[in-house]
Amino acid sequence: MSGDDTLARLAAVIESRRGGDPDASYVARLFHKGTDAILKKVGEEATEFVMAAKDGDRPKIVNEAADLWFHAMVALAHFGLTPAQVLAELERREGQSGLEEFALRKVKGREAESTKERGT
Repeated sequence: MSGDDTLARLAAVIESRRGGDPDASYVARLFHKGTDAILKKVGEEATEFVMAAKDGDRPKIVNEAADLWFHAMVALAHFGLTPAQVLAELERREGQSGLEEFALRKVKGREAESTKERGT
């Protein structure tokens, strides 16, 4: 069983909770509360992950990473995205220098701004 399978199964469970009873499901409650609540939770989990990493507490780092990934997956589902799309992006970047990737994103960002300013 691969990590891709685990993520796909978890994504399916998260999606199945959309529109569910907010009193019976934590994920349904997040979906019910909307974008701001979901994103706030992602931010909280990211902070907890950083704090665990700063402490060097390896088991806690793993637990907080799992919480962060889970809540990021709820956010992905909220926006109609899937873990497969994120994995495809990571695969696209594989073998590419991080510095090159960052520089390319900067160039693309400037091009998009230039296009927007021209009104096209």
